[in-house]
Amino acid sequence: MRKLPYKFSSLAFAFYMATIIAFMMCLLLTAINTGVDTQFIQRVLSTYVIAMPVAFACVVLVRPLVLYLVSKTVATNAGDT
Repeated sequence: MRKLPYKFSSLAFAFYMATIIAFMMCLLLTAINTGVDTQFIQRVLSTYVIAMPVAFACVVLVRPLVLYLVSKTVATNAGDT
């Protein structure tokens, strides 16, 4: 199996994170807003087509801010507080 070069690891992370989170959010919000019936999966998937690219862009754009915030709030080793 071919793998992506390491330099693309942050993009791969963003893609997988966006894929999973967007799908979970689409499932939940569609169920809350329209209920679960025979058309549920169709509504989820039509929403997901829009939500996934938006989620991916958000993860990529917000990543630097999140890394900064983590570096300011998490100790680098057991001795830092």
